[in-house]
Amino acid sequence: MTPPDVDASPLEHARRLAEGGDLDAAAAILSELAADPAGPDRAQAAVGLAVVLEQRGDAEGARAAARVALSTGHPEYGAQAACHLAQGFEREDRPDQARGAWQAVLGMGAPEYVALARLGLARLAVQRDDLEGAEEELRAAIGAGDPHLGARAAQQLGDLLLLQGEPGEAADVLMAALHDAPAAEVARLRVQLGIAHLELACAEFAGAVEDGDEPGTSALAIELLARTLPLRGRADDADRVWSYGLNHTDQALAEEVRLRLGRDG
Repeated sequence: MTPPDVDASPLEHARRLAEGGDLDAAAAILSELAADPAGPDRAQAAVGLAVVLEQRGDAEGARAAARVALSTGHPEYGAQAACHLAQGFEREDRPDQARGAWQAVLGMGAPEYVALARLGLARLAVQRDDLEGAEEELRAAIGAGDPHLGARAAQQLGDLLLLQGEPGEAADVLMAALHDAPAAEVARLRVQLGIAHLELACAEFAGAVEDGDEPGTSALAIELLARTLPLRGRADDADRVWSYGLNHTDQALAEEVRLRLGRDG
């Protein structure tokens, strides 16, 4: 057991007990503080109690403690409590309750938790196939001013836009995110930007195949498209592109495609 520190506040003593593994003793102190309606540390103690009780495996007790913190209306600790509730509801696959808790985070008016809440609401929107709602939440998360979570939101929005067949807009979002991204997020954003550019390249190559009237240019576009598609996991589409070129009614084009495919041999 962690020895008491006469100079430490009850909150600090409870924290040290929890860090030392004495969850029961920590919970006892935090419960007493959280039960005092007039106590200046009630909100913080209730949040701490929620964490400790969850570590002890008492999900319902943790949820009750978080609700106490939320009821105080404290901007920071109330928001933390609502985050705790939302994350727990998500883990338990209770999307309606999770959505209400994330919205409660936004209602607390604590700007440092806005991006986290928006990301949570975006996840829930995707789960119910509300892609428009997810896009709205992700854009709000990007604009919330949190560099790390904003970069994560940009990555998710990029994925969503690619899924919707909008690689140009995805590239714009990712390029904008790169300007302010923390160093730890840059590599992931660049990879995703490269994927968006691959999708753009596929679209341009396909357009060149449709619009081309010169065998050499059309054959080059067919080859580039067929060799790029597998990079996006679309090997079957690549085979169809090769077949299109090899069986083209323009014999000069078909022969040029055959020569280009023959390089693989």
